Order: sequence, then C-alpha cells, then structure tokens
Amino acid sequence: MRNGQFIIDAHCHVYPDKIAVRAVAGTGAFYGVTENHFDGTVSLLLRLSAEAGVDHCIVQSVATSPRQVRSINEFIARTEKESGGVFTGLGTLHPDSEDQRADVRHLYELGLHGVKLHPDIQGFPLDGEKSLEICALCEEFGLPLLLHTGDKRYDYSNPNRLIPVLDRFKRLTVIGAHLGGWSIWKEASAQLKGRDNLWFDCSSTFWWIGPEAAKEIIRDLGTDRVLFGTDYPMWEPKKEVDTFFSMGLTEQENRQILSENAKRVFGLHI
Repeated sequence: MRNGQFIIDAHCHVYPDKIAVRAVAGTGAFYGVTENHFDGTVSLLLRLSAEAGVDHCIVQSVATSPRQVRSINEFIARTEKESGGVFTGLGTLHPDSEDQRADVRHLYELGLHGVKLHPDIQGFPLDGEKSLEICALCEEFGLPLLLHTGDKRYDYSNPNRLIPVLDRFKRLTVIGAHLGGWSIWKEASAQLKGRDNLWFDCSSTFWWIGPEAAKEIIRDLGTDRVLFGTDYPMWEPKKEVDTFFSMGLTEQENRQILSENAKRVFGLHI
C-alpha cells in the first residue's frame, strides 16, 4: 500500500534465474536501454515491489520461438502458485506454433489469466493471418490479450495494425501496453481512444515522455481505461510508483488506475 492505495503492477516480466540476466540484456538492447534495468528474477521483483508498496503483480514473459511456449507458460504458472497470492500469471504464444489451439488450451488449463504478445520482438503484424488466429482463440477462451503496442521503427503493432483487430474481435479484451503506442504516444492515443474493448497500461512511458505528458494522455484516454504498470525489470518499481503519484491525479483516478481497472480486466478478486 502507498498513500492509502492498493497497488497492482499490471506489467512485469520474470525469468528463471539461470537465464534472467541474458534475457533482460536482450530486451534492453532492443530498446537501447542498457543501464536502468534490473535482473528479471522473481526474488528481486518480490523485494522491489514490497519496497515500492506494490501489493500485487501481473507477471509474464515472451516466447521468441514456438518451442519456448510451453516451458515459459509452465514456469509462469509455477511462479504464480509459489508466490502465495502476490502474482497473477499471463501466458505466452508464438505465431509460428504448429498447433496454436493446443498451446492455448495448455495455458488455459494451467490456470493462466491471459496472454502476452510482443509483435515487434516476435516479428509479426497484429492484423496478419497468424495473429488473427491467436486473437480468435483468445476471444473463444475468454483470455485478455496484453499487447506490446507501438514502435516508430517498425510496422507490426502500431494503430493501423491494432484497429482491424479491435474491429473484428469485439468480445476480445485487449490491453495496449505503453499507453497504446510506445514511441508514438500522442498519435496512438488520438487514434485509439474511446474503443469499448481496448484498455491501456502506462508501463515504459514515464522515463520517455515525463509525467506531465503522461498525465495528459492518461486523462485523454480515460482514467477508467488505464492500468498502472512498471515494466519490471526495465524500470525500478519504486521510482515508477513515485512518478505516478507525482502526477497529482485525484484519489478516485489513482484508485482506478492502481487497482480497480486491473481487477476488472483480469477478473481479480484480491
């Protein structure tokens, strides 16, 4: 708890200890962030979250090849179980899987609460045939879909790719990470706001555009549509929480973003 608020960090990545440092370094290099990140281990996330006043975390990882999908999902499910109620886990999928339905059923039966995809790292367009198959299955199984969205360097997850998905899958709950458009924040918010099946998280935003610009975009999108997230291990949870509170949102707005919206999106009873 911080400032009387129950806090859910809706965007955290965790890795097995033996590969964590290597995995984090790869992601950092992808974004040109080489000094601010942490080691990506479960134990460090637990410690840093407690220090930050974060009460609950949504944890995930991303498969960079189809053969990683099941082992990652089993690791995330095990991590959730061993956390004593502190973690909620999301599964991963890969567009090149030979049996997408089997992978979805496997993560569903593991008890995972949604799916995380990163089109820019995984290298597929959101509105492509393989992605649409995943979206259809997530809609069928009732799994929220957390997407990395936006990258001015590529054309995989920008609004022109996301909007056709939102239009086609009306019953699919989508969370657009990084306020809907990393590195294209204002353009993305202008194109994506006001859609019934789209939510947002504010992870990996404050460091890039600052709290004032982030506050403006959050209110433009609607505080009833935004989830708090740190993107651990890229950023330190305490600094992200401190920056969030520095924006001067109202108590009700804070409550929506820090806990109520995440509970609603992921069906959490905590």
